[in-house]
Amino acid sequence: MDLEVKGIAAAPRSQTQSFSGRKKPLQQGWTSKPWAIQNPCLPVVPPLDLGSLVDSDDEDDFSHIPLSTAHIHSDPPNLSSALDWVIPCQRAYTQQHLSELEQDIIPEDLPAPTGKYKLKYQQYKTEMEEGYKQYSQRNAEKAKSNITHQLSLRNKIDDKCVQWEEAVTADLTTLDRKALLQQRYADNPHHAQHSTRKSNAETVAAEKKKQTVAEQVMIDHLCRAVISDPEQNLTTEKKEGVCILPDSNIAPLRCRKRTLHETKIRTHSTLTENMLSHKVQFDGRIISRNGRDACRELVGFFFLHDQSLTIYEYRQFGKNRTNVLPFIQKKIYSHQRGRRKGKQYQLGDFYIGANLTFLSSDHPRLPKSIKENTLLILRITNIDQIALDSLRTDSVEHEDDITRQEADDSLVFKAIQDELKGQLHKRGVRILTGLGKYFRQLDKEGNGLLDKADFKQALKVFHLEVSEKDFESSWLILNDNGSGRVDYGDFRRAIIGEMNEYRKSFVRKAFMKLDFNKTGSVPIIDIRKCYCAKKHPQVISGHSTEEEIKLSFLETLQGACSKSEEVSYGEFEDYYEGISIGVVDDEDFVTILRTPWGI
Repeated sequence: MDLEVKGIAAAPRSQTQSFSGRKKPLQQGWTSKPWAIQNPCLPVVPPLDLGSLVDSDDEDDFSHIPLSTAHIHSDPPNLSSALDWVIPCQRAYTQQHLSELEQDIIPEDLPAPTGKYKLKYQQYKTEMEEGYKQYSQRNAEKAKSNITHQLSLRNKIDDKCVQWEEAVTADLTTLDRKALLQQRYADNPHHAQHSTRKSNAETVAAEKKKQTVAEQVMIDHLCRAVISDPEQNLTTEKKEGVCILPDSNIAPLRCRKRTLHETKIRTHSTLTENMLSHKVQFDGRIISRNGRDACRELVGFFFLHDQSLTIYEYRQFGKNRTNVLPFIQKKIYSHQRGRRKGKQYQLGDFYIGANLTFLSSDHPRLPKSIKENTLLILRITNIDQIALDSLRTDSVEHEDDITRQEADDSLVFKAIQDELKGQLHKRGVRILTGLGKYFRQLDKEGNGLLDKADFKQALKVFHLEVSEKDFESSWLILNDNGSGRVDYGDFRRAIIGEMNEYRKSFVRKAFMKLDFNKTGSVPIIDIRKCYCAKKHPQVISGHSTEEEIKLSFLETLQGACSKSEEVSYGEFEDYYEGISIGVVDDEDFVTILRTPWGI
């Protein structure tokens, strides 16, 4: 029955409830209860009849199968989690249908599969089995090849280990065996591309340094030579002594005094760029047991027009700040020792490995550590060979008696070195580091000079067999001043020999990387931190651990040190001098240094 209240027709009950249920959220805003709770009786969606969607083939006709009896192949969901999200008014209805889904009802009148589907199933099964078989075979072959490669690599490493252990004689001590482990770094394959790229970068940096020094030398000698010439002061004094009458065209005297020199005056020290261009540029290092002095970067110039010589030092502070300062002033110098003592330096005295000697007293601006010695000995490590060859064609030098005598002296030392090379081949580290430590103990005065008896005793202690004739011949050559005392560094280099300058450059690079404070010595704790043994062949093969290789290196190095807590440059160099004796190829020796130190 329709009712009307205050002029408004009453709607049916179902419509009124639906309208009121939708209007209330709009008036009161959002509530915590969902909208579905306010509508307890939702319309039920009728089930979908799937019988009409089957194919038209007779063998696919499943229309006679009731929908309620269809077999469900999917796994039912988690009932406990599903029921938590069901609306309370629908929970009973949902639980009823879920219980029906759980029942795995297999119809009794299910038709048997036809021959078409049996054939398809058999083909699919055969393809899957064949694919799985091929996949298993590929994996087995891949694993077998990996195992074969690993075994072959392990066998090669084991063969090298056996050969190396057989090469070590029975008379070697434990210290010798630990020292020889460092030579094993050369067994790693040489990475030519990485090494070439790194060496190219180092060459570019070195050329940039040389160019900077050459520019500074040209600036110093072209701009400052006339200013610093004493003749300019004499000329200025004469002009100032003359009474000059006032003239309106001449500037006042107070203004003319501000100029440093009269540029129109030509003096003997006046140079031109053409004169300074005829020069030979070379790199040098100081032969010293002081690590700070031995690692100085020196660049020298020999000028052909007046036979003068100058040496500059390249100094770097941090990454961006550099400075170039004169180390040896430009002047004409002479040899201070050897067969050529007192003779002026000439073009033939400049080659890689040559020694330049200077009196420390002639250079008051040298560091105190260098002034402690009477002589400053500088070794040429690299030279501009192109400029040297071009200048040699212009100047003709004749061979004299001194050159022949120097050649004879080198033959004497070469014979002794060849005789001792076999004795030092496997024991080089122990003997060289032991000799250095022994000489330092005998040097009570600290000047590095020992007498003849001390050297004989040292050869006897370390079982180095040198004939009496060879020893006397070498002593006469070394004791050229007749004082009866010789520097033990010179004696060791003459008797035993030394590695070439190419190898020593990498030894200095490694030490300079460790000695970042430039004190001349490195604490053992810093060496332990910087040394890396990950790429050692025995670590790669699993025969040794990184800690074992590191400890073997530190034990042999500490055996050469006078102080147990730090290593000086001389001790560091002695260690690698001993290793260098047993390494023939230069690149192998460079690998021994590059790999653990990362230089």
